[in-house]
Amino acid sequence: MPKTRSAATPHPSATATATATTTARISFRSRKIVKTPPAKVKPLAAATVPPQAPPAPVLPALSAPGELAAALRHLAAADPLLSEVIASTDAPAFISTSSLPCSILYQQLATSSTAAIYARFLPSDADGSVSPAAMLAFAVANLRAIGVSGRKAAYLHDLAASFAAGYLSESSVAAMDEDALLAQLTRVKGIGEWTVHMFMIFSLHRPDVLPSGDLGVRKGVQELYKLKALPKPEEMAALCERWRPYRSVGAWYMWRLLERARAPQQRRRRRAKRVPS
Repeated sequence: MPKTRSAATPHPSATATATATTTARISFRSRKIVKTPPAKVKPLAAATVPPQAPPAPVLPALSAPGELAAALRHLAAADPLLSEVIASTDAPAFISTSSLPCSILYQQLATSSTAAIYARFLPSDADGSVSPAAMLAFAVANLRAIGVSGRKAAYLHDLAASFAAGYLSESSVAAMDEDALLAQLTRVKGIGEWTVHMFMIFSLHRPDVLPSGDLGVRKGVQELYKLKALPKPEEMAALCERWRPYRSVGAWYMWRLLERARAPQQRRRRRAKRVPS
């Protein structure tokens, strides 16, 4: 199925079919009508019916010309501590195009393992993606034979069935804001908040996604602001509010900051292994 332009609409399970809508019949029978003076009802003020809010606009992708540079300028000006990290770290590229199936495979797997598994059925489509039909053609046993767990095989089939049935499409995902996209994609079996956040950042290159449940981002925020305790997911929104509308880039630097903080410990471990006992 498509890689970066995948889309979502409300999703029932892969095996569910659309149910027919029935209209209840209401029978009326004659009865004596007693006329009474009409009660005086004060008309509702127009202000009591709030207008429907328009959908939030989808911001330009970080891979669009000039967007990443604008993000770095904003973050450096908005957060002096983050500015120091930006100045001492290579800038991100946001050019990868991993797919939703790959996002499912990445759950609890190392990057190298996921790439090896994905490459085994990637040739199904010449354009570098896996079509819904090709995914459905892989039996669970075949998927398990190339390293996919039985549970993830079921997730991949559910996702493919959603695209094949039209519950998901490229165009709707491109048009949805982050909240709507999260609500729709998490209807697919095996796709949770973390998977959707990773897909939005690294596949759709959405600029303002805060993966507040990601442990690495939380530890990076703790390191950045020298917090005594690891911030809870609900505390992350307030801590990272100044990064809007480029929280995706701020999160990317939190992963890099955490890697930097861990580097001395990793070097000490490597030296300890080289020292004979």
